[in-house]
Amino acid sequence: YKTDLVDFRDGINMTTLEVKELASILKPLLDQGQSLYQIKSSHKEIKQCIKTLYNYIEMGVFKDYGIDNFSLKEKVNRKQFKNKYKKRKEPVNYENHKYKDYLKFKEDNPEVPTTEMDTVYNSQSGPFIQTFIFENTGLMIGFLHKERTSVSMASTLDKLQELLENDYYTHFSLLLTDRGSEFEKYDLFENNYQTDEARGHIFYCDPQRPDQKPHVENNHNLVRNILPNKRNLDKLTQEDLDLMFSHINSTPRASLGGRTPYEVFTYFYDDMVLKKLNIQKIEKDMVTLQPYL
Repeated sequence: YKTDLVDFRDGINMTTLEVKELASILKPLLDQGQSLYQIKSSHKEIKQCIKTLYNYIEMGVFKDYGIDNFSLKEKVNRKQFKNKYKKRKEPVNYENHKYKDYLKFKEDNPEVPTTEMDTVYNSQSGPFIQTFIFENTGLMIGFLHKERTSVSMASTLDKLQELLENDYYTHFSLLLTDRGSEFEKYDLFENNYQTDEARGHIFYCDPQRPDQKPHVENNHNLVRNILPNKRNLDKLTQEDLDLMFSHINSTPRASLGGRTPYEVFTYFYDDMVLKKLNIQKIEKDMVTLQPYL
């Protein structure tokens, strides 16, 4: 056996035997639909970080053992790569991330609150509003995007992690969304590739079942009161969104016993989180849910 693979690909420092042994672990589990994060979590003998494993696969180190880029349906396009995702040729593998898996996770972890995620837009060319609603408080926030891609949507989580620090895990560690193409790269949402750490779980509703995430769907009716379908959103800013959601979150709900999502959230959690998210309390008589807002 060779002592290293520098001759084969610059930057690789493994023997041929080590490559074969690592491939023997990765290959069957990738075929089962597991992510590299899942595999590494279960196999402590794998010393390489997730980012390095992605690099090896992209460089073709395991190609002779049946592992290439197409083995990773959740393949990541990280910051250092400028190319955009290629058009998906095969259906996304949602194994272990389906709605039935979500129900099992909730059964095993009832204390973990769910945050539903979705997208609102008026034109296929954008802009796009990524929305989150915290099921346990009814509070909704949103973020503006120019692109409707997994890379763009997952970048919101990167920013929220940096902004909220430990509070991030309280509010964003369990995501439930639909099977829109902008959310399909689940590894990007479950892992932070800047810090090489796991940050939570994401699950997907069954096809054509918006009722499985009813909170975000229902709350979009309030968004549509302010941003009707035919309105041009090109001049919309993040500050506009923060103001809109401040008004929406200051609206009393019968489901909350007449309280507002803002009041319920600040009852259970530190209001510093909302300050960081630029969500403010609007006096009830000042709440506006009309386009002129």
